[in-house]
Amino acid sequence: MRRDSGIEAVAAPARSKASEPIAALLDAAVRRFAPAGRVAVGFARGKLRYDPVYLELLRRGLVPDGARVLDLGCGQGTLFALLLAAREQYRAGRWPVDWPAPPLRLSLRGIERAGADARRARLALGREAEIEGADLRVARLAPSDVVVLLDVLHYLEELAQERLLAAVADAVAPGSLLLMRVGDATAGAAALLTRVVDHLVALARGRGVHRLHFRAIPQWIALLERLGFAVSVEPMSEGTLFANVLLVARKHRG
Repeated sequence: MRRDSGIEAVAAPARSKASEPIAALLDAAVRRFAPAGRVAVGFARGKLRYDPVYLELLRRGLVPDGARVLDLGCGQGTLFALLLAAREQYRAGRWPVDWPAPPLRLSLRGIERAGADARRARLALGREAEIEGADLRVARLAPSDVVVLLDVLHYLEELAQERLLAAVADAVAPGSLLLMRVGDATAGAAALLTRVVDHLVALARGRGVHRLHFRAIPQWIALLERLGFAVSVEPMSEGTLFANVLLVARKHRG
């Protein structure tokens, strides 16, 4: 369900001069998709190069060691491939000196409705991640320490969004994280471009004209706070023309 179109021409590189360890990390993650074919490799290369969110999750140390990670609408498993490559690169001594250590103990589970994406994820990740083919509206969520929702919720109706987030709140323990990237509905021309690209994605995937359901950032924050999360807001569209924001939501303790 993720905005996995491969339409990257409207974006500028998130980092025009990646350091050698970062370049090696990206190469290692992309290589994981070789068994899934050229389309999967090309998409992973473009996504990891042009979309800032993946490297930022590592650079900021948002996925703790030993966490049970649940990626909802995981696409072809790009995030998991990066996390696994990060573990390998760190153990090999190839890691950015100013970044925190990546998670070395990983429990990875993804849910993806699109069958082709789920198959590519399984080919790329093998037994190192569990990929379930299911609709997020009805999927059962396992207990998790970090839940990831990147560019997914606007494909769901508003009531379905609320039900899914309530299920996430029930699935995580106090202190756990929800990492949720959404488009800011009030961001003017950038919001319009985000909508146009997402409509093109839906058409490219054979979904026809797909109604999208965006909210303003304060509305997302209010919803998450009602569900027991403390929320911080991080811009997450650097180097692109989109209106993306990362909401870092931590479940209240007690």
